[in-house]
Amino acid sequence: MPIDVEAALGSSLPSRQFAWDEDRVILYHLGLGAGAPPTDPLELSYTYEGNLSVLPSFGTVAAYSSMATLSMARGVDINWALLLHGEQDLEIHRPIPGSGEVTSQPRIAHIYDKGRAALIVVEITSTDNRSGEVLFVNRSSLFVRGEGGWGGDSGPKASNHAPARVPDHVVRSATLPQQALLYRLSGDKNPLHADPAFAALGGFDSPILHGLCTYGVVCKAAVDTVLEGDPERAARYQARFTGVVFPGETVVTRMWEEDDKVLLEAEVEERNATVLSNAALWMN
Repeated sequence: MPIDVEAALGSSLPSRQFAWDEDRVILYHLGLGAGAPPTDPLELSYTYEGNLSVLPSFGTVAAYSSMATLSMARGVDINWALLLHGEQDLEIHRPIPGSGEVTSQPRIAHIYDKGRAALIVVEITSTDNRSGEVLFVNRSSLFVRGEGGWGGDSGPKASNHAPARVPDHVVRSATLPQQALLYRLSGDKNPLHADPAFAALGGFDSPILHGLCTYGVVCKAAVDTVLEGDPERAARYQARFTGVVFPGETVVTRMWEEDDKVLLEAEVEERNATVLSNAALWMN
C-alpha cells in the first residue's frame, strides 16, 4: 500500500515563512472579482489601501506554500496526478492585518479510508511573527484516488447541509474571462488554470478557475451580505468543492442564516451545476 498511515501521521514537516503587504491583499481581492463597481465604498474597502479590509479567506494564501511540504512526508508515496482538493476549513483566531508575516507549520492531522480513495487532512497553523499568537489555522482535505480500501476509519460524516427552505439571501457574482489569470498571481501557478493544452489533458475544454478562488468568491458574498462588509466578524469558514467554475461564468451563492453561522451553497448559473456545498461561515 503506497500510504503508510502510521509513518505519515508521525512525519515532521518543515515550517514556511510568509509575508504580505497591502498590495498583495489587494491583488488577492481583485483575483476574486472585487472592485466592481470601482467607486462603491464597500468594494473600495477591499481594493484601496486608504481603508483596507482583509477577507478571512486570504488566510488560504499564506498557507499555500506549506502544502508543498506534503511531498516530504514519510509514507506518502502516491501518484500526485490523482490528488483532488476536496474540502477547505479555515479558523480565524484574530483579524488578519493588511500587512504582516507568519510562520506556518504543517502537519498531517488525519488519514481516512474512503474505500476507493484515501483522504489526507493537512493542518497548517500560522503564527504571527510579531505577537507569537496563532492568527489562523487551515485544514485542507485531499482525496487521493485509488489509495483507499485498507479498512481504516472512514472519517466524520458530511455536515453543514443546506436547509429545505427558501434561502435568506441570494448573491450573483460574475467572474471575468481572465479571472484565473489574475488569481494565479496570488501563488497557485498550476497550469490547469492558464494553459488550454494542459487543461485538455485533465479533460476540460478550457482552463478552470481555482477552487480556492471560488471559495473566496463565496466568502466575499457572505461577508458583504450577512456580515455587512465586516470581515472581522468571521470566525471560521469551511466548504466542500463539488464542481468547477470556468472563468466568465456567474457564481450564485445561496445563504441561510442559522444562529451563529450562515449555511452556504453555490452553483454556476449558466450550467445549474453545484460548485460549493456543505459550506458554513461562523460569526463572532
